[in-house]
Amino acid sequence: MASDRWAHNARRTILAVLGVPLVALFVLPVFGLLLRSTPQSLLAAAVSPAVTQALGLTMVTTGAVVIITIVAGTPLAIVLTTRAIRYPWVRTLIDIPAVLPPAVAGLALLTVFGRMGWFGQILADQGLLIPFTTTAVVLAQLFVAAPLYIKACMIAFEGLDPMLADAARIDGATPWQYWRLVVFPLTSAGMQAGIAMTTARALGEFGATALFAGSMPGRTRTMALAIYVSAESDPAAATAMSVILLLMAIILLILTNTRTATQQ
Repeated sequence: MASDRWAHNARRTILAVLGVPLVALFVLPVFGLLLRSTPQSLLAAAVSPAVTQALGLTMVTTGAVVIITIVAGTPLAIVLTTRAIRYPWVRTLIDIPAVLPPAVAGLALLTVFGRMGWFGQILADQGLLIPFTTTAVVLAQLFVAAPLYIKACMIAFEGLDPMLADAARIDGATPWQYWRLVVFPLTSAGMQAGIAMTTARALGEFGATALFAGSMPGRTRTMALAIYVSAESDPAAATAMSVILLLMAIILLILTNTRTATQQ
């Protein structure tokens, strides 16, 4: 008994030691960024016109992305979950934007919606110019962030016991009642996690936005782009803005994890 306990503790110690370098890599840069900024610099950045402008634009575009993702992504996740055998290739296509390098994502969007793109000239003839506008920011964020929500929903839906559908059918529930009264309540934690990941990804989107939307103050310059622009000219402001985004992400994760733990 004592030897088994010793072996168990030894294995746990070895595993913990092997994981320390990664934990340090995850934690140290975050703490370094937090310690480098002061409350005074955060306050100065928070009231700066450039920062408030970039933050306001980021919040508006991210909010639009989350709403569009929920409204259009949830039905898509339902279809792909219930008809997975018929549409396996669609799953692959949806996963692609999440793994593309940001620069490739931006160029891909330009290929379709740019002035010389597939639909760019048609839209321009109708007076609709998408590149280097706020709409381009939303499309760039949506392109890279929405797949995270769809994937989370699909995992949540597929994790349900198939017997629940049979039981609901025997009880006389319609398909809509089954999804509304059974599926959505049981999968809300997974869906909320998907919303959190999509929100965080949209908040921090940089590469695709830079190429497809540019960095025009008040129009396309989000917080991530503002940080990049200020990195050389005003490192203190860049650090403060980085901390603001970091704190927003931490609060978002805490709220999501708390809701998930409460529902379990």
